[in-house]
Formats: sequence, structure tokens, C-alpha cells
Amino acid sequence: MTHFIAVDIGGTQLRAACYVDDQRTPAYIDKIATQGPSTTPLERLIGLIAGIWPGDNCVEAIGVAAAGPTDPFAGILLDAPNIPGWDDFPLRQFLEDRFGVPVSLGNDANLAALGEWQYGSGKGYHHMIYITVSTGIGAGIIVDDRLLLGARGLAAELGHTSIVPDGPMCGCGRRGHLESMAAGPAIARWAEEQLNQGIPSILPAGQPLTAKDVGMAAFKGDQLAIEAIARSGHFLGKALANFVHIFNPTRVIIGGGVSRCGPLLLDPMRESLAEHVISHHYIDDLTIATAALGDEAGLMGALALAHGHAHK
Repeated sequence: MTHFIAVDIGGTQLRAACYVDDQRTPAYIDKIATQGPSTTPLERLIGLIAGIWPGDNCVEAIGVAAAGPTDPFAGILLDAPNIPGWDDFPLRQFLEDRFGVPVSLGNDANLAALGEWQYGSGKGYHHMIYITVSTGIGAGIIVDDRLLLGARGLAAELGHTSIVPDGPMCGCGRRGHLESMAAGPAIARWAEEQLNQGIPSILPAGQPLTAKDVGMAAFKGDQLAIEAIARSGHFLGKALANFVHIFNPTRVIIGGGVSRCGPLLLDPMRESLAEHVISHHYIDDLTIATAALGDEAGLMGALALAHGHAHK
């Protein structure tokens, strides 16, 4: 039997899974906190992979999904958020030296897109955009059955496209990006602003909110909460019009925690998209769906990468 190892590196948690041949259900899977009292994150990662390594030692490849900017060609983590010391970090070399098999590395949002394309809601489509809407907004793009990477693997940062000139400050330090207008914290921030202006709502005034709070209120029929989510959908649709003009996909997949709002988010997004495209031809053959893989998208993308599907 041939085995493939998939790894998902986050700021708080490391996950690794071992898959047999073409199976999608892991034979072994484990997780560990990224930080520990007496071991480095690299030592913890190596121990985690070694712990699920198959007894017959027959591993074909390792695929790694990592948060933050990565250079997949050089196998380097350029800037790993929440992991001190992992800037310009040659992770591929470390793992190949330790385990003696080929290692492929990619940004987690790009690989989530790859996972959805290979195993989830994007299966069978040749041109696809994946957008994850949660604390931030990440993305990945499939063009002609290939994951779009760019010169250094830094392509597809759709969350940092400018939507509102001089708009709210984004987490990256620039203003008016899609992320600052439509991600979870933006939904919560706008709802708080409305409450402070005296707009009636079942949401509690005078205390910090989360997008989950707003979503739960919206499902109960609260108009302010519904409007907050629709506002996010409006900006997503406006941005999506730009993206379909550039990439002309036939499938758009929306993932992340905010996507659980379903039609409350997606219907306003579709309306805004239709309003902002320059021609109906861009959306005549376009289908929009929610992600199918959920929290497994990163691992499944790493698996697809290990199988060599990034450049099919």
C-alpha cells in the first residue's frame, strides 16, 4: 500500500493525517497544540508526523497547508502568523531531510480551494474561485484545471482587494479592503455601530459582539442582524463582480464560518453581483455554492497537493 501524509499548520493547532492510496478517509489522524512548554513548533510537527507514519514506511509524499504567505516553489514559509521565528522558514527542507520523501507546501486558503476543487463543491469544474469568509477573507483560484499561484505563490489574496477607498482599517494595515468590509469582525463592528446609534435589536448594546452573535440573532428574525449580514453579502457581491470580470469562472464557492448564514449572506451577494457585472454573460453559466469540506478543507488540499493535483 502507498501512503500519503497531509499536514495542516495553524497558529494554535497542528494536524496531520495519513491516507492510503486514493482513499479520502484517513487511516490515522492526530493533532497537537502548535506551541508547547518544552519543545519547538518544528519539533512538535516532526513528532506529530512521526506518530502517524505507517509501519511499512511506504510513504509517497507529504503535503503541507500553512497559514500565511508561502513560497511553494522554494518550500519556504515567508511569514507564519502566530509562530515566532518562522519567517523565511525552509520547512520543506527540514521535513525532507527528516523523512526522506518529497514534501510540497502551500498557503492554507489556496489549498482549501484545491481541496474543494478535487474533493468537494468544485469537483468537475475547470474554472473556479473559492472564498473563505471568517475572521479574515482568504481565497484560491483554479484556472484551466490549475491552481493559480503567481510568481512566488502569493496570488489570490482576494480579501485584500480595495473595495471602499479610505474605508475601515484592515488587519493588514491598509484601508477599505474587502476583508475590512465583509469579514466576521466587520459584520460585528457595523452591528455595534448601529446599536450605539439606538437602532433597536435583540443584540445587547454596549458590549463586544461577534459575527456568530449577529448570525444567531439574524436566524431569530432580528432586522438589524439581518441587515448586517446582508451588508457583508453586498460587498462580497461587488468584489465578486471584479473577480468574475478577471477570471471568468463557472463556479464560485463560499466557505468559512460566515458562510453558515446561508441565504442571508448569499442572496444579497448574488443580487449585488448581478448589479455590478458589466454583462450577464459573466453570470449566465456561473453557479455559486457553499463549501463542502468545512474544517477539513486544509487537510484535503494538502492531500491533493501530495497526490500532485495542483498542476494536473
